[in-house]
Amino acid sequence: MRRVAITGMGIACGLGQNLKEVWGNAMEGKPGISHIEQINTENLAVKIAGEIKNFKLSDEILPEKEHARYDRFIHLGLHSTDEAIRDAGFTPKDWGNYDPEKVGCILGVGMGGFPIIEGQHSTYLERGPRRVSPFFIPSIIPNMASGLISIQYELKGINYTVASACASAAHAISTAATEIMLGKQDVVITGGTESVITDMTISGFANMKALSRRNDEPEKASRPFDTGRDGFIMGEGAGIIILEDYESAKKRGAKIYAEVVGHGSSSDAYHITAPHPEGVGAGQCMKASLAMAGISPEQVGYINAHGTSTPLGDVGETNAIKKTFGDHAYNLHVSSTKSMTGHLLGAAGGIETVFCAMALHTGMLPPTINLENQDPECDLNYIPNKPIEKKVDYALNNSFGFGGTNCSLILKREGV
Repeated sequence: MRRVAITGMGIACGLGQNLKEVWGNAMEGKPGISHIEQINTENLAVKIAGEIKNFKLSDEILPEKEHARYDRFIHLGLHSTDEAIRDAGFTPKDWGNYDPEKVGCILGVGMGGFPIIEGQHSTYLERGPRRVSPFFIPSIIPNMASGLISIQYELKGINYTVASACASAAHAISTAATEIMLGKQDVVITGGTESVITDMTISGFANMKALSRRNDEPEKASRPFDTGRDGFIMGEGAGIIILEDYESAKKRGAKIYAEVVGHGSSSDAYHITAPHPEGVGAGQCMKASLAMAGISPEQVGYINAHGTSTPLGDVGETNAIKKTFGDHAYNLHVSSTKSMTGHLLGAAGGIETVFCAMALHTGMLPPTINLENQDPECDLNYIPNKPIEKKVDYALNNSFGFGGTNCSLILKREGV
């Protein structure tokens, strides 16, 4: 099978709106969690999120007259895609020697256009069916992000969206990598995008007791593996990567951040929302990713954990890591960047793959901030509060979602 390189990356989240800004703030251990400004939170139990402030899609990417036709998650996906394409050394609509029919897009989107859904529903109730926008459906369907990207950048290869809750982007990346490995595509834009900071989604997750209610201290609210954790923080943003046939990328002189060498998927078959307490499904997909990569557990040096800051999830993932890696689990460096970004739901695997690739590329491992009183049941090295400098050869990224869906990705450092 062909090798798969990551040659370009784009990212937007509460830490910033481009790769340099986001990575720089992560290396300083800055929190990207704040009070919500997009909506009125007066009547909401939860008033904080990993919100992107002052975001506006460039008119050069999409003409301003068309902005209102598409939901915010599509704007964020376009924004980070444009950055990733340029970072990979391409220019929009110019794919060099690649056949456009083998350049595609597979994105992960967990929920789609909830802001416009809620807005148009209010319009329907208040003003009647004739006032519902004719752009309503195209503006909110999850696959419109990949569809519009394919149109804007003239991609004639594969084009679809994966929806598997919080594992969506990771599953999209694993599928995109497989397409290249099998020679069916040469380049795939992949990752995920999500933006669902709305009255209904905040209320729904809050009423499930899934969200932190630390409204007075938003910067300290996301605290994976800490005894004070009380739920996850909603985040928004996009993490987009350019996957490319390795040999072709080398031939054109592309910068290579890392290779995607393994992935695994599994099902807990346990509960619609709660993870298996022993992390059975999580361990299964980590083992599958190791097997596909053809490496031993001891060769992995860093794990970007799913680590959502929920009481059950963090313990279950810790148990899964220990069962998968045995004694080596205590030599691993593990961190949850959700402590800084919040949980981007369907886009989580996208931005966290970017963090893994940057960790391999720079030799710096991002921290878990707000880790002040480590839970005795979470007894691994979670890189508390400050990044560390350490060159590792392989990094693993975990993404787990409602419905018991799990996905693990393994990246390899260039030159290994």
